[in-house]
Amino acid sequence: MKERVFSGIQPTGGMHLGNYLGAIKQWVDWQDRYEGIFCVVNAHALTTPQNPSALQEQSLQMATLLLACGIDPKRSKLFMQSQVNEHGALCWLLSCGVSMGDLARMTQFKDKSTKEKSPLAGLFTYPVLMAADILLYQTDCVPVGADQKQHLELTRHIALKFNRDFGECFKVPKPLIGDVGARVMGLDDPSVKMSKSHPGALHALFLLDEPDLIAKKIKKATTDSIGTLCFDPTRPGVYNLLNIYALLSQQESAQVEAQFEGKGYGDFKKALTEVVAETFKPIREAYTRLQAQRGYVASILQEGLEAVQPIAAQTYQHAKTLMGLL
Repeated sequence: MKERVFSGIQPTGGMHLGNYLGAIKQWVDWQDRYEGIFCVVNAHALTTPQNPSALQEQSLQMATLLLACGIDPKRSKLFMQSQVNEHGALCWLLSCGVSMGDLARMTQFKDKSTKEKSPLAGLFTYPVLMAADILLYQTDCVPVGADQKQHLELTRHIALKFNRDFGECFKVPKPLIGDVGARVMGLDDPSVKMSKSHPGALHALFLLDEPDLIAKKIKKATTDSIGTLCFDPTRPGVYNLLNIYALLSQQESAQVEAQFEGKGYGDFKKALTEVVAETFKPIREAYTRLQAQRGYVASILQEGLEAVQPIAAQTYQHAKTLMGLL
């Protein structure tokens, strides 16, 4: 019997290259090895103010994009978080068992709250909803990057504490570490991870970017004045671009260095533009086809919902009963 994997992605901001390489491509590759439950976590987007109609459209677009990337409804379940009410209901039960001190220690809350004049309470309790997402489906494994390890550790702590205090209810999920070793950093600022929310127009490569825009972003990408192409972490701009090229071309660093030995940044950026555009092209074409089949996408989400709803309902009912709620 396959182990069950659960993961989700927020709908706002689109999907950039870092999301694809760090998460989505691995979801696709893992579909034969694991039972995949994948979710557009649109309720998580509410931790910052949203336009309701825009959020609804972005949620459907993200589901469509996941299908375009290769999430196969015959092998995995794809659904919309907000259509399973047990996510919010279990979040409340779990919130009553986690301390404010545990939540205050979350690095992402510290980082994001400093950018807001008056951060919302939802931003503070965000990790509990994430725990509810995972624990509802008796998840065996959760794909994690470096920025999510702390949240998964909190989820494990919550599950263990609940099982100890009330009785056996949740599987304690283990981290699933992908093969992609390099984090994708911002094109304009390689000191920060590529992000949906970064304000820079040339910061991120998005999967729906047209070839001309890809070329513009890569041409403007930060390098340095040294002029040689080698995998040197002390030269973050060049190092980031070389890592992207190596990941997309599926080559080792030594092969990439040999390929561009004696060549300048202009030649390399042209080659990088080509490999990025070639990677994005089939995804963009599949997305365009699926956008014209809204009924089909809706039916996939409905099938996913019908498959996961009984799991969520059973888990929530058991947790509620263990806590003494009628």
